[in-house]
Amino acid sequence: MEALINPDVLRWARERASLSTSTLAKSLGTQEDNVLAWEQGRKKPSFTQAMNYARQTYIPFGYLYLSQPPEENLPLPDLRTVNGKREPGYSLALMDTIRWAMERQDWYRDYLTSQGVTENRVVGRFSVSDNVDVIVADIRTTLGISNKPNRGDFDDYFKSLVGKIEAAGILVMRNSIVNNNTSRPLLVEEFRGFAISDKLAPVIFINTADCHEARLFTLAHELSHIWIGRSGVSDGEPQNHRSEEILCNAVAAELLTPEREFLSVWDADVEWQDNIPHLIKFFHVSGWVIARRALTFNLITASEYGAFIAKKIAEHKARSKTGAPPYNRLQTGRVSKTLATAVASEALSGRMLYRDAARLIGVKPHKLSDYSKKELGF
Repeated sequence: MEALINPDVLRWARERASLSTSTLAKSLGTQEDNVLAWEQGRKKPSFTQAMNYARQTYIPFGYLYLSQPPEENLPLPDLRTVNGKREPGYSLALMDTIRWAMERQDWYRDYLTSQGVTENRVVGRFSVSDNVDVIVADIRTTLGISNKPNRGDFDDYFKSLVGKIEAAGILVMRNSIVNNNTSRPLLVEEFRGFAISDKLAPVIFINTADCHEARLFTLAHELSHIWIGRSGVSDGEPQNHRSEEILCNAVAAELLTPEREFLSVWDADVEWQDNIPHLIKFFHVSGWVIARRALTFNLITASEYGAFIAKKIAEHKARSKTGAPPYNRLQTGRVSKTLATAVASEALSGRMLYRDAARLIGVKPHKLSDYSKKELGF
């Protein structure tokens, strides 16, 4: 039986999913000529083919019967660099990731309300027009962090900072794919992170497809967005000229590498690269953060910074993929430990179905109890 669907919607769905006709045809187990004929209205797919088409392009099946493609509003403001190198709008993978994060945020907001929580006072405590040093001082006081971490490398600092941010009531989610679908990667070329400002349940999301060295700055940048109460998707580029991005970049830089200490340690009498190892040990941040700060103070040129970052990205892409963390630990980071703890607690206490808890945190229902003991310390 043929499906009497709108060919314009077929084409829209495929392009929205960033699939070529050949790639989609292969996924559907048909010839590319058939996909082209369906999209041009010369042929109609069968009902089963239409269902598979919807599944492969990540849309509800009913969309295929609409008279025209639906208009989709961006779920978060687009704060990324505007320099002609990026197509407008978000990819489907990014859109679905934002929706995924918002679904979990909605549940956590309801949970907090049931616990009698009425607001998170750090959200929107300052504005874009406020002084960078004042905002940084407030973040330091609230999170209990000093001008210089006491020990460890930048990975240790990252983990410590995530813990302090979550203790302040901000969910920190990290992922390199859409939910747990390894066939749907997130592209760092599109975004590095996003922040969802909410008076009760604010969220920070870090794209872990990015280099390890870049994630610490992204975390601090998105944290700044929460402090000024501005949601948005960011790329963290130094050349971004949006007012909120300029401020958040400045706050992140000062938070991680205070100006006074940085300039006092920098040695102008040696090659600029020779400063990096010492400053990494001093601030416990990555070489990426040090190079970025040096660019801010015009200690290196934009081309030198670009070459340094390009090398770091190349090294990251060429890295060995072995040694990945266990699935449960990875999943906890994806949804945030705070959220996972709240969901597991509700399920184990009988106030929530195991299947609903499993869907939210990505752990199979029959493994929830064991997961809670090993990963969450129940």
